[in-house]
Order: sequence, then C-alpha cells, then structure tokens
Amino acid sequence: MKTTIEKEKKLILALNKLEKLNIENPRLKINLENLDHQKNQLEIEKKEIENKYRSLLEDYDQLKKRLDHFNDQKVNEEKKERQFSEKIDELNQETDTLLEEIDKWQM
Repeated sequence: MKTTIEKEKKLILALNKLEKLNIENPRLKINLENLDHQKNQLEIEKKEIENKYRSLLEDYDQLKKRLDHFNDQKVNEEKKERQFSEKIDELNQETDTLLEEIDKWQM
C-alpha cells in the first residue's frame, strides 16, 4: 500500500512539473528543432546505408554466382583432363599391346 501512495505522489509531482513546463521557452524550442533536424538527418543517412547495403548484397549475389560458375567450369575442366589422361593411358596400353604383338610376329 505504501508503494502505491509513493508512486501516486511521484506521479502527481511529475504532472505538476509538466504543467509548469513552458513550451514557448525559446531555448527549448531551438533544442527541439535541433533534435528534429538531427532525427531527419539520421533517417536520411539510414536510407543511404540501407541502399548501400542492398547494393552490396546484389554485388555479393552476383559475385557468388560468378564464383560458382567458375568453380563449375574448373570441376568440368578437371573432369575432362582426367578423362583425357585415361584415354591416353588406354591408348598407351593398346600401343604397348600392339608393339608386343608386332614383336611376337617378328620373331
């Protein structure tokens, strides 16, 4: 109960102070205008930063796609190189087999 009474007294005191507050105070008015100007400036900066962020995300996506494409090409090239090496090995084996056959026939 005591805390409720204390809270009520503090609330009444705050309301009295607010009633006495002179909004026409030139210094207060200037401070409010400055705060409003700063708020507007911060909103403009926020929009600029959000636009830059979106732009960076788009750049990131494009670079990621290019990197993925490059990696895919690299994998394909490595696969082709392996296949080519395998074919060369097969041809070498066939050549060796043919040479052996020729050697047999020459004997």
